[in-house]
Amino acid sequence: MASANCWRCLARPSRRLLFPATLLTPAASTASAFTTSATQLAKAPVKAAQKNPEAGLSRHVRSGKRLTLGKKKKRQADKSKPPASGERKAFRKRIQLSNDNALEVPGLSKLTAENIVDSSSVGQVIGLPPALVDQLRASEAFKPTQTWGLFRSPHTLIRQETVDLTKQLTDAVGKKETLRLVITGDRASGKSILGLQALATGFLNDWVVINIPEAQELTTAATEYSPIPNSEQFSQPVYTVKLFQAIYKANHAILSQHKVELDHMHLPISVNRGTTLAALANATKEPEFAWPVFQAFWKELLLPGRPPILFALDGLSHIMRISDYRSPAFELIHSHDLSLIRLFTDALGGKTQFANGAAILGVCTKGNSPILPSMEKALEQAKAAQDGLPIPPRDPFFAKYDERVFDALKGVKVLDTRGVSKQEARSLMEYWAASGILRMRVDEKNVSEKWTLAGSGILGEMERVALYDVRTST
Repeated sequence: MASANCWRCLARPSRRLLFPATLLTPAASTASAFTTSATQLAKAPVKAAQKNPEAGLSRHVRSGKRLTLGKKKKRQADKSKPPASGERKAFRKRIQLSNDNALEVPGLSKLTAENIVDSSSVGQVIGLPPALVDQLRASEAFKPTQTWGLFRSPHTLIRQETVDLTKQLTDAVGKKETLRLVITGDRASGKSILGLQALATGFLNDWVVINIPEAQELTTAATEYSPIPNSEQFSQPVYTVKLFQAIYKANHAILSQHKVELDHMHLPISVNRGTTLAALANATKEPEFAWPVFQAFWKELLLPGRPPILFALDGLSHIMRISDYRSPAFELIHSHDLSLIRLFTDALGGKTQFANGAAILGVCTKGNSPILPSMEKALEQAKAAQDGLPIPPRDPFFAKYDERVFDALKGVKVLDTRGVSKQEARSLMEYWAASGILRMRVDEKNVSEKWTLAGSGILGEMERVALYDVRTST
């Protein structure tokens, strides 16, 4: 059926556009001319724009409201338990010394006081006895960055530098002299491992071993400090208590054999004659009494008839600069004005006399070492004097040399650590292969390849080249 309306009428403009809205009748505004629908009597709903005039504006120009460029997402609440105080640091510094998944290597000898100074032991991998492992763990000789956790039990490579170092230690203590030595070398060349082997030599020979594992903890304002009365020095009581506990755990057997001989009436705690040195080391748990008791303990160790002392510090460069601590006048404190560091630098510089022989060992670090021209020049002069070469003069155009650094390093011996030989590298790779860690044939070709890629036998680089896949998967 044809439409009654003309199709051209649909193309005509609407009356709503031709006439103003005020002239239109309600019927005309609500009904169309070509529809048969009933007129809607209800009022049209009020638009949202009439209720809120700002609804049509852009969302990002509304005054008093936050700019929202995307869809808001509700963040889910974290229902996990937050880590306790110190838990992250303990996890970061955890030490794992065994791995049950690794194969046990049979036929390896144990480390003793005799084979560690024997030249025939060079190039051999020797295991650490369990009692020695406990002492080294108590003194914090193991580092979290070392690969002890990849093997069944702790073993160490006896290299030529190890025999040279241990011979110097035993010869000096045997003559009741004081060996003042600084270990330097390239990054990842095994300086901390040499320090660990020196500590092992002290424990095996029944010396009193004192070790400061991270020197930067004493100078970066990470521990509490307080001024010492009637002195220009500052003590670090909390760290001193921690050091006391490490000395007690690591040297309990040897300290229990010696007793207190001096009168310590000035101490805030009661210390009688006849008390063992182990009891004196474990006498205080209060930080405010730690430094006076440590001074009394140090005086007892210097008496004739006491066991020799091995005093080691790792991170020597951190104590040869201005520390991050400040005095009550808000002036920066030199690291040598901190009491524990002053005790070590006096021993390293030759100011402290040891009647029973001692070894003062400073280990340099290259990973996070600050640039210190005074220390570099002092070690360069000490190395030249040791080799019988002309002593290089200071730079006359550099005016910021630290005389306290030169005094602390005056007359020290320097042990420069380099890469291992190919024979030592082969022994180490054979131990890795026997443990099930290294999956390749250990022959002359592979040993030369790893030794060359590691920068002529740098130990840390050899581990990176050969054990990279194992370390990334663990």
